[in-house]
Amino acid sequence: MKTLLTGADGLVGSTIHADVRLTGREQLDLRDWTSVYGYFKESKPEAVIHCAGKVGGLKANMEHMGEFFYDNTMINLNVLEAARQTGVKKVVSFLSTCVFPDEVEYPITEDKLHLGEPHSSNYGYAYAKRMLEVQSRAYNQQYGVELKGNKMCFNTKYLSVIPTNIYGPNDNFNLESSHVVPATIHKCYLAKRDDIPLWVWGDGTPLREFIYSEDVGELTQLVLDHYENDNPLILSTGEEHSIRQLVIAVADAMDFQGQIIYDANKPNGQHRKPTSNLLLKNFVPEYKFTPFEEGIKKTVDWFVENYEECRK
Repeated sequence: MKTLLTGADGLVGSTIHADVRLTGREQLDLRDWTSVYGYFKESKPEAVIHCAGKVGGLKANMEHMGEFFYDNTMINLNVLEAARQTGVKKVVSFLSTCVFPDEVEYPITEDKLHLGEPHSSNYGYAYAKRMLEVQSRAYNQQYGVELKGNKMCFNTKYLSVIPTNIYGPNDNFNLESSHVVPATIHKCYLAKRDDIPLWVWGDGTPLREFIYSEDVGELTQLVLDHYENDNPLILSTGEEHSIRQLVIAVADAMDFQGQIIYDANKPNGQHRKPTSNLLLKNFVPEYKFTPFEEGIKKTVDWFVENYEECRK
C-alpha cells in the first residue's frame, strides 16, 4: 500500500516509514488547494498518514489563536478532500487531547470529544482539530460505502488518533513555540551552560500524560494496517506526571545541579486532562510503552548531541 506522510520531518513523522514524504511548507504549502490536489494526483497514494499542522505550546497558542485556527483548518480541509478526490481509501489523521472539553468528566474517553468548549488557552487550534474529526466522519458517512452491482465497495476509511503529549528526538525546541517537554529541555540546557537558575512557567502542579514519539509511530502504523473501528483512538500510556516531575526528570538526565524556580505568575494552562486508554489496550493489549524517565533521557541525549542542528 503506497503511503503518503504529511509532516514527515516532524516529531512523529520522523518515526514513520512512508513511500511519499512531505516535509514542510517549502516542499508543499498544504493551505493551497490547487497545489495539494495536484500533488496528490501526481503521487497517487493509496493511504495517507496526516501528521502535518501548525503546532506550538501554551505561549504560541495564546498569542497566535487566529493563525492556529486558520492554518490548521485549511491544511486539514485540503488534505482530506484531495485524498477523497484522488481515491485514497484510508487516512489516519492526528488530533490532540487539547480538543476535549475543558470541563469534562474524567477519565476522558473518545466519545466525549464534542461535549463542551475546549480550554480557552488553545481553542483556535482545538476547534480546527475537532473539525478534522468531523470531516473524517462526514466523509465516511457520505462516501464510505458504495453499492456496485451486488457488491458493497468501501471507498473511504478516514480515522483519527488522539495522542497525549508527545515528546522525543526531532522535536521543535524553540522557546517561543515549543511544547512543555522540549521547552524544559532547552531551558535546562541553557541554565546549565550559563550557570543560571532554571525558570519554569507556572507552579509545577499541572498533570500531563506523556508518550514517546517512537511509540506513537509504531502505534500509528498498527492503526493504518489493522484498526477498523469508526471511533477516534486515544494514544495514551494511562500515566500522569506533574510538570514538577517532568522538570526533575529533565534536570536529572541533564545532570543539572542549579536552582529551579517555579514562576507562579505565569499561567499553568489546563490543570489536568487524564484519558482512558481502554480502547487502545483492547486494540493492542500486549504493547509495551517506553518508560517516562527512559524516554526523557533519550530525548535529552539527542538534544545535547544535536544542539547545533536541531530546530530551536
